[in-house]
Order: sequence, then structure tokens, then C-alpha cells
Amino acid sequence: MASTIDPADRTFGPSALVTPANAITVARLLATPLFVALIVVSGATWITLFVGAVVAGSDGVDGWVARKQGTTRSGAFLDPLADKFVVLGAMFALAGEGRLPWLPVVLIAVREVTLIAYRSWVGRRGVSIPARATAKVKTVVQDLAIATCLLPPLVHEHTIQLVAIWIAAALTVVTGGQYLLDARYAERAAGIP
Repeated sequence: MASTIDPADRTFGPSALVTPANAITVARLLATPLFVALIVVSGATWITLFVGAVVAGSDGVDGWVARKQGTTRSGAFLDPLADKFVVLGAMFALAGEGRLPWLPVVLIAVREVTLIAYRSWVGRRGVSIPARATAKVKTVVQDLAIATCLLPPLVHEHTIQLVAIWIAAALTVVTGGQYLLDARYAERAAGIP
């Protein structure tokens, strides 16, 4: 993610590892097992929904802090990784409980894991793939699909849950294709065959 502040005003340089934004991201990673455990043990409760909202909402907080204090390469790697752990952990728990169908969850998981590997591979070749606005929309829709299964008034609204997870899966596949195209353009621009 690109920094929106003057480089002279940065609190942390691009190579910094220990930053407040990264601390929030690591806290999100560490809170994910609690969120997943609540899904399995408690199911659709207001507490589970609240914990999920805090965990998912911390994504916006760490991004805001990073933009204020200076984005880092470690944050650019850790933040999307944490997002994927939260989303996939919750979706696997919900699919395991029979609340979501496995096919869209597997499609989402394959895209996410493939993209992590691909971004790492092209990153070692000196190619950076910036996040698109559609990827942020995709993450919000994934979070909403999870929320439809955890919001107590919607617990028996399976049609809403199915529509939400399939929309999330479709956006996930489309944004994956966009990333691959962006990477090819970036590789060509960098003179990489």
C-alpha cells in the first residue's frame, strides 16, 4: 500500500518491522484462533459477532495508522496475510459446522493461497503488485458473508448466506485475475520476461 504522507514526516521507514500498525496486525493474527473457537463453540451469538467485528475492523485501523506513520514492506506483507487468516479461518469453521457450502470456501481459499505464493514469487523478482480498490471491496464482502452466518437474527436465513458467500467467491476469483494481469504488466514494465 502506498504512503500518503511526505517521506520527511514518516515516523517509520519502509524497512521498519516493529511499528504500531504491525502490532495491530499481529494482534489480529493472534485473535483469529479465539474468533474461530467462538464460531465452533458458541455459533451465532452477539459475542461471536462482536469479536469478529473487532478482529475484522482492526484491518482498517492498522491501515490508518500505517498511512499516518509510514507504510512498511513488512506491513504490506503482514496485513493481507492477517486478513486471509481471519477470513479463511472463519469460513473453514463455518463450512465445517455446515453453515456454508464447501465449494465457494475452497474457491476462495485456493485463490488466496495462490495469490500469496504468487506475490511472494514476483516480489523476489523485484515486482510489486499494489492492492486494487476491488480487492478491498472483496474483503468487505467476504466479511459480510461471514457476518450473515454469525448475526443471530440471520442464523436461519440460508438463502442470504448462500447468496453472500457466492458473491464473495465470485469477487475473489475476479480480483485474483486482476492481480495476475497487474503482475504481468508490472513484470513487462520491469523488463522481466
